Amino acid sequence: MELSFTKILVILFVGFLVFGPDKLPALGRAAGKALSEFKQATSGLTQDVRKSDSENKDDKQM
Repeated sequence: MELSFTKILVILFVGFLVFGPDKLPALGRAAGKALSEFKQATSGLTQDVRKSDSENKDDKQM
């Protein structure tokens, strides 16, 4: 699902209405931090899988 600029504005507007102007920046920071941690975790998992796959290929060649 691709988010267009209009969809992002609608999401921000609804968030503004629901949470108010005081809590919205804190929620944005929390969401950004969660997304960053998720990307780091998936990156680490991908590296582990590639390393394991590489080790398995090396074992098969011997």
